[in-house]
Amino acid sequence: MAEASSRPYVPAAGKHWRLPLYDLMAKVLGADAARRVLVQQIACRSGDRVLEIGCGTGSLLLAVKQAQPGAEVVGLDPDPAALAIARRKAERAGVPIRTDQGYADELPYADASFDRILSSFMFHHLPRAVKEAALREAPRVLKPGGRFHMVDFGGPGSGRRGFIGHLIHADRHLKDNAEDRVLALMGRAGLADAQVLARRPSPLGSAVYYQATVPPA
Repeated sequence: MAEASSRPYVPAAGKHWRLPLYDLMAKVLGADAARRVLVQQIACRSGDRVLEIGCGTGSLLLAVKQAQPGAEVVGLDPDPAALAIARRKAERAGVPIRTDQGYADELPYADASFDRILSSFMFHHLPRAVKEAALREAPRVLKPGGRFHMVDFGGPGSGRRGFIGHLIHADRHLKDNAEDRVLALMGRAGLADAQVLARRPSPLGSAVYYQATVPPA
């Protein structure tokens, strides 16, 4: 397992004390259903190497591996407690996954080493400079023709968020998540054909699905 330096980060549940409740919260608030859509969009093939940045407790990693047992899946997250939960879940399910401690803007992987990179409800937590750096890392570690997939909350004006959504995500937290801004950041980072694949409502707000590619060699 790769070791990470000590840096501030937002944990999966927003607060460290919420981590034991995170998987239950995610299920109740619709994150599991949103991730199932992402797994379908990925269209992972046997032999693919798949990296999830900000993998948290590993729910998406397990879903990808269960959908395509022939893929190699790797999860990266700065929170060692979340990674420990991910490993326990994988052991109980009998699903082999790899977890590394690290940060999305400093990926500890070789160039052109993955076929897919995934991000699930993590991007909105990052400051603008870290967003930009993380997106620049994605095309570096993706193989030519590889794809970047992301689902995250839309910015202000992207849809009704409801009472729970307003409690958890104020407009100021999501202002950098407007679709046009996200697509522009992807393009400037070197990702091609950046597009929105779908939008789905959730109790926390509109979930927006993005896809971009690394041009073939």
